[in-house]
Amino acid sequence: MRSVRIITSSLLTGVGPLRVAQPLPVHALRNLDPFILLHHAGPQKFDPTGDIQRIDPHPHRGFEPVTFVYRGSVHHKDSLGNSGVINAGGVQWITSGAGIIHSEGPIAELQRAGGEIELIQLWVNLPARDKMCTPSYQELHKEQLPTVDACNGALTLSVVSGDLLGVTGPATTHTPVVTAMGTFTSELSAELPTPTLETFAIYVLNGSLIVNEEHRVQRHQLVAFNNDGTSIRLRCEEPGDLLLLAGAPLAEPIAQYGPFVMNTEEELHQAVSDYREGKMGSLLD
Repeated sequence: MRSVRIITSSLLTGVGPLRVAQPLPVHALRNLDPFILLHHAGPQKFDPTGDIQRIDPHPHRGFEPVTFVYRGSVHHKDSLGNSGVINAGGVQWITSGAGIIHSEGPIAELQRAGGEIELIQLWVNLPARDKMCTPSYQELHKEQLPTVDACNGALTLSVVSGDLLGVTGPATTHTPVVTAMGTFTSELSAELPTPTLETFAIYVLNGSLIVNEEHRVQRHQLVAFNNDGTSIRLRCEEPGDLLLLAGAPLAEPIAQYGPFVMNTEEELHQAVSDYREGKMGSLLD
């Protein structure tokens, strides 16, 4: 079995109107190549107020911000002209490439009437050759994502990208990346084959798992594994939800400044300059 490399607990912060748990990066794990950042927002209830709260328009360059919606509905708008709603079980996959400006937040109806939202935003690094590629947007709804019942049906996985247990997700990626949204029940106690990619991790949104019969992984914790086996052992301690991640490391230098992820400081300076000069487009929220 793959041995446990590290288990990280989340820092708690805020992004716009959302309360956010951040298990990556933390002091003990600065990145998990090719994954740079994981933000888990919610579950958060919005009272009926009529006030519309969104994350203000902001730029990205050099990576892919991916949003997995577990509860509620999210409205996305960007400088490419895209505007769409992702409901629970759906995913929006943005390739920022040379530069994109976007805004997102709970749909207006949810905030007016009141309701709950829970989502994860994951930053997937782009290789140097693709950092200045043409920006693009993939809107993937729940019914588009194939599911697989693993571990005798006690773990249900909706595959977003890559190949997992014989199922291929619909998202297009620039490097090998496996992502899947999962739900586990109290009956879970089985061995799970893992992707052959070097980087492999599981983030627990809620509930609790016993990993390899000795490691407890609870709400807001991420467990990363070594590349020394082909499976892991999972046992449910409390039913819940998870996000499964696997990827091929880029093994390239990372230079990051806020919403820009490049390879050199010079490229970061150019990104800031291009944004200020309006070269990443515009978006009126």
